[in-house]
Amino acid sequence: MHSAVIGHHITVDSLNEATGGNAVEDDPDSPVEAFEQSIWQRPTSRPLPTENGPVLCFEIPYARVLPPADESNTVSGKKYVVYEVNVRMDSREPDPNPTSIERRYTHFLKLYESLKKDHPTLVQCVVFPKKVLMGNFTAELVGERSAAFEIFLDYIISVPSLRDSEHFLEFLQGDELRKACQLLDERRNEFAVPILENTFRILNKIFLDKSKCVLLVLCRLVAACTTSPIPHPLAEQWAELALRRYEHVCDTDLLVLYIPLLQTCLHLWWQRGRDRTLLEERLDQMGKKGIKVKGGPTLAKAIHALEPRAETI
Repeated sequence: MHSAVIGHHITVDSLNEATGGNAVEDDPDSPVEAFEQSIWQRPTSRPLPTENGPVLCFEIPYARVLPPADESNTVSGKKYVVYEVNVRMDSREPDPNPTSIERRYTHFLKLYESLKKDHPTLVQCVVFPKKVLMGNFTAELVGERSAAFEIFLDYIISVPSLRDSEHFLEFLQGDELRKACQLLDERRNEFAVPILENTFRILNKIFLDKSKCVLLVLCRLVAACTTSPIPHPLAEQWAELALRRYEHVCDTDLLVLYIPLLQTCLHLWWQRGRDRTLLEERLDQMGKKGIKVKGGPTLAKAIHALEPRAETI
């Protein structure tokens, strides 16, 4: 596993601001009458591990109640609780760059029900908090749910078949990827990039450096940084990381992205006035092996072919 270099935080509010809409749907089990303007905070941080080496853990430091607002900024409709989920790689010192996402009860419930359906034996030991009709916003209930969610996530990462499931991956990145792809489709790359950066850092703490999900979101990030008329300021940093990660990659599915990645980096190096010799030599070597290196799809199109999303190319 690889610890992220820089921390980042994507909130429901920031997704709403970027996309001009609600990042999440109203929770059907949250009555308006029960709404209180309150914030629950974890009384203490999780203890640090006593063993050597980094240990992955999840922590919910606080939860908040959000009122949805209409276009005139008038609060209306049902309210919902949003849980801040920190992903940390702690050692004897706390992770200096924890990465976080915000999730609701319905996100956790969907994950639990999906895993229970596919892996009933493995999930039978999980005690999942039930829905309630009233009192959704009390500090006591939110605190109990937060503790249960931490235990649930810790258990998932301890069981390889649960950790590597599509349901857990959807929980970790689904909402963010949909929003990022929407923004890319609207040519609003500057808003999509920080969302993809945060998603990469989340996945990079949980999965191996060269795992499919990590490399896919990294390549999507490189594409987002380089498809604007003016490349993103961090385009070279992410492109260089992607090139390093692709060394010795054996996954046949992922190799279809390598040529488009090299071509993208070649163009970026040209834009920045960098020496392109090594990239040109690598492409030439692959061409001599009979691999098509010209006239292929762009990096964005290659990603879309491998993992279609809602964006148009």
